[in-house]
Amino acid sequence: MSLFKARDWWASVLGEGEEFDQGCLCVGDVDNSGSGYDKIVVGSFMGMLRIFSPHPAKPDEPTEADAQLLEVQLPDPIIQVETGKFVSCSELLHLAVLHPRKLSVYAVSGTAGNVEHGDQYQLRLVYEHNLQRTACNMTYGPFGGVTGHHFICIQSMDGMLMFFEQETYAFGRFLPGFLLPGPLSYCIRTDSFITVSSTRQVECYRYETLAVATDADTKQDSDQQSKSSGKRLMADWTLVLGEEALDICVPNTSSAMSSIFVLGERNFFCLKDNGQIRFMKKLEFNPSCFLPYGSVSEGSTNILMCNHNNMLLVYQDVTLKWAAQLSCVPVAVRVANFPELKGLVVTLSSDGHLQCSYMGTDPSFFTAPKVDAREVNYDEVDTQMKTLQKVIREATKTQDILPRAETEEELTLTAIVSSNLDEVSCAVIAEMNGMPVPSVTVKVKIKSRSAVQSPKMTVCVQPPLAVTQDQFVLDSMGSGCELVVRFSAFLNGHYPPADLCGDIAVSYSSATELNPAGIPRVSQCKFNLPLRLVCYPSSAVKNAKYKITVDTNKPPVNLNEVFPDFSEKSENNDSSALGFQLITGSRVIVLVSKTSQRYRIQSESFEDIWLVAKELVQRFDQHFASLGVKDFRNSFTGPIPLPEYFETVDHHFELRVNAQKYQDLLSERAVQFRAIQRRLLTRFKDKTPGPLQNLDTLMEGTYRQVIALADAAEDNRECLIQAFTRLRSATHLLILLLSLWQGLGSEQTAILEATLLPLLQDTPQLGWEESVDAAVSHLLKTCLSRSPKDQAISLSTGPLTIPKDMSRLKKHITLLCDRLGKGGRLSLTSEANVPTTVMMPVGCESIPEPIVEQEEEPPLQQDATKYIKKKQPSKRIKSKSDSSKESSREKKEKDSGKEKESKVSSKDSKKESSKESSKESKRESTKESKEPTKDKESTREKESSKESGKEKTKVSRKSSVKVKEKKSEAGDG
Repeated sequence: MSLFKARDWWASVLGEGEEFDQGCLCVGDVDNSGSGYDKIVVGSFMGMLRIFSPHPAKPDEPTEADAQLLEVQLPDPIIQVETGKFVSCSELLHLAVLHPRKLSVYAVSGTAGNVEHGDQYQLRLVYEHNLQRTACNMTYGPFGGVTGHHFICIQSMDGMLMFFEQETYAFGRFLPGFLLPGPLSYCIRTDSFITVSSTRQVECYRYETLAVATDADTKQDSDQQSKSSGKRLMADWTLVLGEEALDICVPNTSSAMSSIFVLGERNFFCLKDNGQIRFMKKLEFNPSCFLPYGSVSEGSTNILMCNHNNMLLVYQDVTLKWAAQLSCVPVAVRVANFPELKGLVVTLSSDGHLQCSYMGTDPSFFTAPKVDAREVNYDEVDTQMKTLQKVIREATKTQDILPRAETEEELTLTAIVSSNLDEVSCAVIAEMNGMPVPSVTVKVKIKSRSAVQSPKMTVCVQPPLAVTQDQFVLDSMGSGCELVVRFSAFLNGHYPPADLCGDIAVSYSSATELNPAGIPRVSQCKFNLPLRLVCYPSSAVKNAKYKITVDTNKPPVNLNEVFPDFSEKSENNDSSALGFQLITGSRVIVLVSKTSQRYRIQSESFEDIWLVAKELVQRFDQHFASLGVKDFRNSFTGPIPLPEYFETVDHHFELRVNAQKYQDLLSERAVQFRAIQRRLLTRFKDKTPGPLQNLDTLMEGTYRQVIALADAAEDNRECLIQAFTRLRSATHLLILLLSLWQGLGSEQTAILEATLLPLLQDTPQLGWEESVDAAVSHLLKTCLSRSPKDQAISLSTGPLTIPKDMSRLKKHITLLCDRLGKGGRLSLTSEANVPTTVMMPVGCESIPEPIVEQEEEPPLQQDATKYIKKKQPSKRIKSKSDSSKESSREKKEKDSGKEKESKVSSKDSKKESSKESSKESKRESTKESKEPTKDKESTREKESSKESGKEKTKVSRKSSVKVKEKKSEAGDG
């Protein structure tokens, strides 16, 4: 898009429904007025010939009718028009008009008018040639070096060049290897013709070569005669372009050197007259036409080039000098001189928009009026500045990347899910596990506030759910129009879905004044499918493997009132128990406690509880809201079922590891298979046949292994898809329990969902485990850190790879739950979040947190510290043994030595006792971190025994030190 636009000097629209091409425009002094100014000649495929002498309209002349000198309807379509010296007895310019089967040469003359209507112009036919072949294009020039006259060369559709020396037909030659006609041009300096053949190469034929070549009336005769007698037509030089050519032009800018310009579909070439490339330019657009003309600087050429983006570009050789915007896509461009202005650009579009324009800008004669000097009130300016700064501050508070949508959208979507299932199911799989698969109809109302263009609606549901049609192409809608679209949703897989929500998006274009084509926009809405779509009512069984209890602060309610759609068809009328049989899953039971305000949800599958638990919580909120109860609360007091959740995680991770193993085995077997193929191919190509040495048997066995591994990998992929859906269900259930356990708000629940459910589907490059581990680690280092001092200033962002095992992820998820249980607050801001003290619910135990946190120290540093701590007491023990030796040798000073030994032993025993106690506490803490469930009671007993009998441990440790000293003395002795 250019900043500048081509300035309109004169424009006109030619006819209605007429078509034009690149040969339908030429400029020149066709009426031989002698003024040196040009006229515009335009011919159309409808046979209409027009001649214009444009000039800008004056204020008192609203019409531009006097600019058109002549308009004649010819009987045949006009392919090309040219002006030149085509009459033998005259050196005046004449007009050559090429029809499909005729070449006509006209003389244009004007006579001065005697009345106010102006001059009169006439078109007189001088001569014409009837063509035996259908013409494609023509070129003209002083062929053979003639002076004062121009000859004409016409190229036919079957590849024949027909030469006309003015009123007479000279000869015709067929181009060798011709298939389709291309552009044709004449080079005066070398007296040769340049064209581009269907083999996508530039070919040059000299006029002398064409004149002396064998003549033929048909193409077959030309081929036969070239083989038998006469001179065969050969190209002077050729150059491979590699693409189709749109036009060829040879400007007469210099007599010493001529350049041949070829416009391709993607490149622009400049050739020397001997076929060598001077330069080429790769184009980043689709060109439509071009025109080389003389440049001011010597040795270079200017090129006018138009493209399909309505752009007019000016190149000096390969350098872009100017760009201007046009109102249409030209198919022909010329440069003309007119009385008021010279060097105007004349463009013609395919639908008849004729325009004379110039580049640059109009001079502006506007002068700004003088402003009366007045004193500035600084108080008002200061107040206005503060107001503007406040507006800017409020606008920059939001951290949204995209701007907020307008309050009123141009297109409003409303999705209505039918309350009843379809009478005739639209499901692809009619029956699963002996139960019919139902479907439900969704009606979408689309209402437009203003005119929208080409709307398209897309429906998206998560597998295994499916819809009857997910893409809708709608008609353009006017302002206030309303449209209704219906589709059905159903279950289309042998496993329960993780979510019953769906998304609807409508993309459309909204036209504006600056962009009439329209600005792309999108409107979205969501819909929730009923639980009845994936399960049936069943009898309640009170025993199950997995159980979850939800507490409320209101008396228990009748389940038949909360689930009226399931109670009607239930087998038992017990209001305290209700059963849900998933079509592709297990049975889920909801039990009501008669003595307390609790509800138990149980099932044989942990992840199958999610859909029923979500529906139960939502329906409780709706039920009590309809009764006018505002303080109703759901809560969860039981321990978080992390072991059951980790079973689902382990199963998904195992399938991912198996998929990687299958991939590696497949690559190995494929390499082996290709190696055997190469060996066999070498044996088969050998001239002396030899034994295959069981290579064929090995190849067949390898092929069977490849097929078996591929089938196993495909089965594992299907199992992985099901396992990921079950993992999403279990994760949704864990998020629900955490939000009920800690009473998380909508913002914190959204952060938790984004952390534990970052992906909608698994890929081999990025899986659920590494994504969740990175997200949970980020929360533990930022908002869920122990204190503001422990928050990570710079977070490492390394590549995410599949982990070796699940121990790290399990530890991080456990820490996440523990930090939330201790009052941690989820937030994405950089402010420090200090956990607040929260009263723990009854029956909920805190999850033991190991000493090694998420910020793990390097193992070498830990080993070094342990090694140092172990070596220090050994040195001191040696010093004690040495002192005991000296005391035994000094028998004379027994009393004083005993007192010193007792003092030293008491001091050392205190140090030893403190060190040994620190060692034991460290060992016990490491045992607790490794086996928190087994050693919890033993560690408590040890701690109680230590606190009760500190004196006994001191005495025993002193005696152990004395025993060690006696042993050292005995060893020395």
